[in-house]
Parts: sequence; C-alpha cells; structure tokens
Amino acid sequence: MPARLEAYAVGAFNIYNLESLLAVSEAAVEEKSPAIIAVTPSAIKYGGLPYLTSIAKTAAEYSEVPMSLHFDHGEDLDAISKCVAAGFTSVMIYGSYLKFGQNIWLTKQVVDLARSKRVSVEAELGRLAGIWEEKTIEDEDAAFTDPDNAEEFVKRTNVDALAVAVGTSHGAYKFKAEPRLDFDRLRSISEKAAIPLVLHGASGVPRWMIEKAGKYGAQLEGAKGIPDEHIQKAISLGIAKINIDTDLRLAFTATMMEVLTASPKEFDPRKILGPAKDAMKEVVKGKMRLFRSSGKA
Repeated sequence: MPARLEAYAVGAFNIYNLESLLAVSEAAVEEKSPAIIAVTPSAIKYGGLPYLTSIAKTAAEYSEVPMSLHFDHGEDLDAISKCVAAGFTSVMIYGSYLKFGQNIWLTKQVVDLARSKRVSVEAELGRLAGIWEEKTIEDEDAAFTDPDNAEEFVKRTNVDALAVAVGTSHGAYKFKAEPRLDFDRLRSISEKAAIPLVLHGASGVPRWMIEKAGKYGAQLEGAKGIPDEHIQKAISLGIAKINIDTDLRLAFTATMMEVLTASPKEFDPRKILGPAKDAMKEVVKGKMRLFRSSGKA
C-alpha cells in the first residue's frame, strides 16, 4: 500500500446520509486526496444498503480522485456477504471480541469469501474501550494488541489490513486523564506485521468544536480526543488508514444547532443541513492535511 511506504495515511470517514457523503467527496476533490467512504451496520440500518451504496458509487464514479467504499465493523458473514455483493471494495470483520483462535477462524472465512471478489479485508486484534454504535466497552475490558499475536494472526489469516489497539478509544469521551498511546507497542507490531495498520477511535475532539456545540446547548463536558502530534507519530510507525467518525458528528451537530439558534424561523432543510455539511467538509479537509494524504491522489 503506497500510504505505508510513503508515510501517510488514508482517512476512512463514516457517512450516514447525502450530506456526510458530499462532505467527504468534495473534500477529497479539493484536497486531491484519496478517501475511504466507510459505512457501519447502524448506518445501513438507518439509510438502507441500496441507498448508501448507490450514492457512494455515484460519488466515486464522478470523482476526480480515487475513493473506495468500506464496510466498517461487520460482525458476521451474512452482513459482509451482502456488502460484497453490493459492490463494496473492502470490508472489516470485527472479531476482536472473540478468543484468538476464533478470531483467526472467522477472519479466514471472510478472507476466503472476499478474495474471490477482489475485495480487501481488514480485521482487528486487541480491543478498544469507549462507545461505538450501541456498544460500550469499559476500560477494564479493553485489551492492547500483542505484537507476537499480530504476527501470527497476519500469517494465518492472510488479511490485507489490521486494526490495532494501542491506546485509542471510540467516541468523544476517550480519556479520563491525558492521552497516552503505546508507541513502542505500535513500533513492534509494525515490525512484525508488515501490512497496512489501522487506527480506530482516532478522532481529535478539538476544544473549539466542543465549545461551539456547548454555546448552543450541547452537553459535552469532559469530551477529549487524540492530539494531532500523536496521530502524526502513529503514521510514522506504520499506521496507513485512520477512521474518523466522532469529529464529523460533532461538526454537523454543532453547526446545525448554531443555524437553528441564529435563525429560529428557518425551516428549509437545505439551509439547515447545507452549513452542517460544509462544516463536516472542513473537518475532513483538515484530517487529510494532518494525515499527509493531500495531494496524493
């Protein structure tokens, strides 16, 4: 993967509707950056697989830069099979909640299924704390990725990319104290598993965004994310794909609240959702610059 070889990362940005898709696709064109459009099981439940797939394919077809469609955190073969059949270019099998051997077995099933369709597969080893979809994983249930296990896992599954747990966390409330990523562990994993590594739970949750949302009524006290310098160091140690979701949600919500507060008589959805889409686009563009993927398309 060029990203790992050239020490940059490609952003995987979660979408849920037309506005979030436009935010990613427009940002990718303006930044001349490759982009991954990521769809979760709950997004499919909300927007419908045919609808989300169709608008993503349309964006990729008319885009001047490479974009791929990724199924994020798939938990079973049935859901992944449907996404492969629908034309997704990559899928993630979320088996890190299983025992090591079971995770290998499940991942191999997905690799066998997807490889025949030329679809790449991402797996996860280790477990992130935090809130993702409707699940909450407490700190005591989190588990960092073991470098030796990562080496064995990659060899036995022939997976294309590996999501690792080195201290990041899902959601807006990532840390009770200061962020601490285990860079020595990441370096060791990178040396033993020479495939693209993936960082989940990597949103920055910038202070200005929290303050903006709070100004218009949101209650987000204690929200905290990953500092930019941590992201850049992780990229230098082998991270080639970075998932972003929370920052997009915060930008969308804060801006929509701002519009409705400033113009309480407004009821045209385009004038409410348009600024929110633009705010998400600016976040995506900032991430592309941070990940050093701008200009790489």
